Amino acid sequence: MPKKGRSAVTSNMDKDVMSAKQRKIDSPLCFESPISLFQSLISPMDVEQFFQQHWEKKPLLLQRSDPSVTSYYQSLFQLSDLKQLCTQGLEYAQDLNVCRCVNGKKKVMNKEGRVNYSQLRKDFEQRGATIQFHQPQRFRDELWHIQEQLECFFGTLVGSNVYITPQESQGLPPHYDDVEVFILQLEGQKHWRLYEPTVPLAREYSLEPEERIGKPTHDIVLKAGDLLYLPRGTIHQADTPAGVEHSTHLTLSTYQSTSWGDFLIDVFPSLLFDSMKTDLSLRQGLPRGLLTSASVSSDVNKQVCVFLRALAEHIEQGQQELRSTEMRRDFISSRLPPYRLQEEDIAPVGKLPALNDSVCVRFREHILLTVEPSQDNTDEATELVAFVLHSLKNKRETHMMGARGNEEEEDENEEEDSQFQGLRFPVTHLPVLKRLLSGERLLVAELPLQEEADKLGLVLGLWTEGLLQVC
Repeated sequence: MPKKGRSAVTSNMDKDVMSAKQRKIDSPLCFESPISLFQSLISPMDVEQFFQQHWEKKPLLLQRSDPSVTSYYQSLFQLSDLKQLCTQGLEYAQDLNVCRCVNGKKKVMNKEGRVNYSQLRKDFEQRGATIQFHQPQRFRDELWHIQEQLECFFGTLVGSNVYITPQESQGLPPHYDDVEVFILQLEGQKHWRLYEPTVPLAREYSLEPEERIGKPTHDIVLKAGDLLYLPRGTIHQADTPAGVEHSTHLTLSTYQSTSWGDFLIDVFPSLLFDSMKTDLSLRQGLPRGLLTSASVSSDVNKQVCVFLRALAEHIEQGQQELRSTEMRRDFISSRLPPYRLQEEDIAPVGKLPALNDSVCVRFREHILLTVEPSQDNTDEATELVAFVLHSLKNKRETHMMGARGNEEEEDENEEEDSQFQGLRFPVTHLPVLKRLLSGERLLVAELPLQEEADKLGLVLGLWTEGLLQVC
C-alpha cells in the first residue's frame, strides 16, 4: 500500500486539541456515577461543553501525555491478549474478522470455523491483515464496567470493537458509520484522515470511494492514551504509520437508530391507537378506491394534515401521552447487566414486605416501564397494561452479538423471551410504579391503591423479582 503523507490540514483541528497537562488526572476513570465516568473519559473537557460544541457536530481530539492514562488504556486490550483468547473457541466472522484494504477495497481474509492463533498471527505479520475483535467487553471486565456505565449515561446501547493493524497497513477503506464513535488509542500509533460527511448523521454504514470525498479536513496521528470522537456520518480512514510495530485501538459506539425519527416510528402506532378511541373522525372509513388508486389525491393529503395537526395540538396540550415501547424493550433486553452482578444478587433481599414497611427499588438504572395494549385474547375491548422490564438476567457473554442460532440454546432463548415480557400490572398501578422508579421510599400501607391486596401484590411482585427491598 502506498505510504500515506501528512497534510497541512492538521491545523484545522488545533483549536479542538486539549492537553491533559491542563489538569492532572489522579485516576483515569471515575466510576462513582455514569456522568462521572463519561466526564473522566473525555477529561479535561467538560461534559456540557462537549455536548454543546461537538456532539453530532464535529470531531474532537484529546491528546494525553499522562503515563497513568497511557498505562490504563494499554491494560484494556493488547495484541498479546489474543493468544489466550483464541483458546476460548473464537469463531471467524462471529468473534473477529481478518481484513485488509487493498486498492481502496476491503478484502476479507477470514478462514472457516474456529480461529487458530498461529494462522491469525501469520495473517497479521506476513499478510498485513487487520484483526477486528468484536465486542471485547464479553471477555474484559473493565470494558464491561465502562460500557455498562456508558449505557446508563446515554440511555441506549454501547458496543465496542478492537482493531489491531500492523505497520504500513490499513484495514478498511474510507467509510462512514451510523453510530457515534469514541476511539481510544491503546497501543502504538494510528494515522487518521477525516472528511466532510456526504450524509450527515448517517443512518447506515457505507463505503465512500476516494474520488468522491475530496481532501481531508483533519489529518492526525493518535498515540497511546489519546481519544478521538467522530459524529455519525464522518468519513474516515486510518492506517498504521511506518516505523510503528502495530496499532491497537478501541472503538466505543452508541446511538445507533436512536434519532428523533426512530422515536416517532416507535410512538406513532400507540399514539394513533389511543387517539382512535376518542376521535370519531379517525374511525371514519377511507374514500372508496383509495387503496387501489395509483396515486394519493391532494384531498387525501389535506385530510392527513388535518389529522396530524390535531394530534400535535393534543400532545402540546397534554391530552395525549407519548408511549415508547419497541425502543425501550430493545434497549432493556439487549443491554449489559449491572457490573459483576451474580445470580445470587438477583434473589429477593431481606424480609418479605408488609403493610407497615417502607420499600425502595433496587437496580433503578436497570429498570424500565412501558405501557402497552394487553395481548389477552378476550371478547372485551383491548385494555392498556403496565410492564416493568429489567436487565438483571441479561447475559454479558452475548452483549451486542445479535440473535443466536444454536439449537441447544433454544430453551434458554425461550426463557429469555419470557423474561422480557416483563412483570405485568394494571395500568392503575402506573403512578405508584413511577414514584418507586424515581427513587422514592414509600410506605406500603400508604400506596395510592384502593385495596390492601393490590398494595401487597405490587410490592411482592417486585420483591420476588429482586427489584425491591424493605428499606
